[in-house]
Amino acid sequence: MLIQQITDDMKTAMKAKDKVALGVIRMLRAAIKDKEIELGITLENTETLAVIGKLIKQRKDSASQYREADRPELAEKEEAEIKVLEVYLPEQMNDAEIKQLVADAVAEAGATSMKDMGKVMGIVRPKAQGKADMSKVSAEVKAALQ
Repeated sequence: MLIQQITDDMKTAMKAKDKVALGVIRMLRAAIKDKEIELGITLENTETLAVIGKLIKQRKDSASQYREADRPELAEKEEAEIKVLEVYLPEQMNDAEIKQLVADAVAEAGATSMKDMGKVMGIVRPKAQGKADMSKVSAEVKAALQ
């Protein structure tokens, strides 16, 4: 399971005295634990991937804000954390795969307008979660429904 890999990587980072990786992995474990407490369940891999995706998105947003504020050293720190987190994500879908997934979902839902976006996203989300940037997926669904 993914949780076991994260724990093993934390031990490896401790032994290697890799402060960046250790800090990020500890933060990831805390976020996973928080989500487990919130939901009252032990997270499966799909829910864990959602937590990782959320943390990556937060770091990307922070990095772009730091770049806009002319703070490249802080942006680089956030980007280093992103690299540590991305190790746990499955192989990412390319643009053609996203486009095909959306086209299949639109056909399956019988979607014809923007009113059907929720139906299409409901079909696409479980298949793309952790495998694609959901903002790209959402943009592709919007484009397909217009």
